[in-house]
Amino acid sequence: MSVPAPVAPVLKVTAPPAALPTPPLAWVLLLVLAGIWGTSFILMKRGLEVFSALELGAARVAIACLCLLPWAVRELPRTGRPYFKWLLLSGTVGTLLPAFLFAYAETRLASGLAGVLNSLTALFTLLVGAALFGQRLTGLRVLGIAVGLAGTAVLILLGSGAAVAGSGALFGGYIVLATLFYGLSVNVVKHKLHGLAPLAVSSVSLALIGPLAAAVLFLGTDFSHKLATVPGAWAALGYIGLLAFFSTAVGLVLFNMLIRRATTLFAASSTYLIPVVALAWGVADDEHIRLLHYVGMAIILLGVGIVNRAR
Repeated sequence: MSVPAPVAPVLKVTAPPAALPTPPLAWVLLLVLAGIWGTSFILMKRGLEVFSALELGAARVAIACLCLLPWAVRELPRTGRPYFKWLLLSGTVGTLLPAFLFAYAETRLASGLAGVLNSLTALFTLLVGAALFGQRLTGLRVLGIAVGLAGTAVLILLGSGAAVAGSGALFGGYIVLATLFYGLSVNVVKHKLHGLAPLAVSSVSLALIGPLAAAVLFLGTDFSHKLATVPGAWAALGYIGLLAFFSTAVGLVLFNMLIRRATTLFAASSTYLIPVVALAWGVADDEHIRLLHYVGMAIILLGVGIVNRAR
């Protein structure tokens, strides 16, 4: 009886899965966050008319913690212990330290220029992701970052309504450091906290840093004295309250939702749109906006589109 020849196994070749397009909700979140955070620089400026940078930063974090405290109480027992170190890291570098750094920067920088420099977050998100989390640096990603930064450079050269005076370069460095921290926090949330719901990440991380901010506010500053004696202090606190609720509490939840639905680079590209909102506030405040300002905005939007195409 003849034995049939063995049949060679058939190798099934499959194409790599196509990259999923960015969902429409991610674009909605991107635009809402740009509006919220683009307004935050004006609110910081108003708060600094009465309170110091240390008081503003501490009050911002403490009030935001109170806003999400009911959810933190609910989520704390459900959060696994291995997550806590990452939540503390994300809260510290993504909220606590930048709150102080931006406040100190705005004591010498115009709010519009601070908003422009904030767009460096996308660059540092890319670099931190490549250096610490194994993300690949593709040519299209680098191109999108470069185009967005080119638009940012146009706005910086135009001054965004003010120039850096005296030792202002040092204060600009505060924002650069803050955006580096933001880039680290974005990657931590995406790669280490993806198992938690956005509301859990936001509320618990704020609960971990909020008590420290409150201690600094009430034990290390003249906040209570100013609130009782300085004219306009309550109005300034109102601006800080809006800043804490929208830009920190609500903004943090929405941003963590965005990170779950898109790439870290796309999420960080929301900072490219912030200068556009900052300049819009300038128009509302009767600041002169020239044609090249709109050119810079268009270049920034082009950079966001290229980043979205990068997979």
